[in-house]
Amino acid sequence: MVTLTLIIVTAIISIFCFSRPNVFNRLKFSAYDVWHQRQWHRMLSYAVVHGGWGHLVFNMITLYCFGRIVERYFGAAFGATSGPVLYLVMYVTAIAVSTVGDLVKFRNDPYYSAVGASGAVSAILFASILFEPRMGIYIYLIPIPVPAFIFAPIYLVYCIIMARKNVDNIGHSAHFWGAVYGLLFPLLLRPDIITHFFLRLQGE
Repeated sequence: MVTLTLIIVTAIISIFCFSRPNVFNRLKFSAYDVWHQRQWHRMLSYAVVHGGWGHLVFNMITLYCFGRIVERYFGAAFGATSGPVLYLVMYVTAIAVSTVGDLVKFRNDPYYSAVGASGAVSAILFASILFEPRMGIYIYLIPIPVPAFIFAPIYLVYCIIMARKNVDNIGHSAHFWGAVYGLLFPLLLRPDIITHFFLRLQGE
């Protein structure tokens, strides 16, 4: 239910903002406004607005597919009450953590902005890889699923390279730090999850 709630809330606000640029601009991430104007809400609010239908649908489908896995495992690992709460905490904190690098990098650039839940979704994706390292993940137009434990390092290296090149309008840095956070958060709570990871990796 947490995953579905996140999707519904994000979709409603994003769609609402499609036709209301004034609200969109107040919610988007702006490193300059956060750093110099202390508009701290932007560290979280940017995740509930998106640049268009494609951006929103892709993020929400990814969140739905992998969020259910993480939510289920969190319930099993931390209990029916604490599990959903911790899952929500990971998602919300990942929104802020994933953009800290861009906050520092672009703090003096009044023209830099970002929107979308991609950083938090990356955290969910990589947390699911921690629990199901052998599951198949489809990459763009490749018809054959790539094992998650192979996809993970390729994705991280790709994010690093693209973040350094800075040639497109995608927040690769946020994707990278979100992914790393998605691995660390569950392990900090329960280090023995790493044992589960290797057992699943061996097919047990």
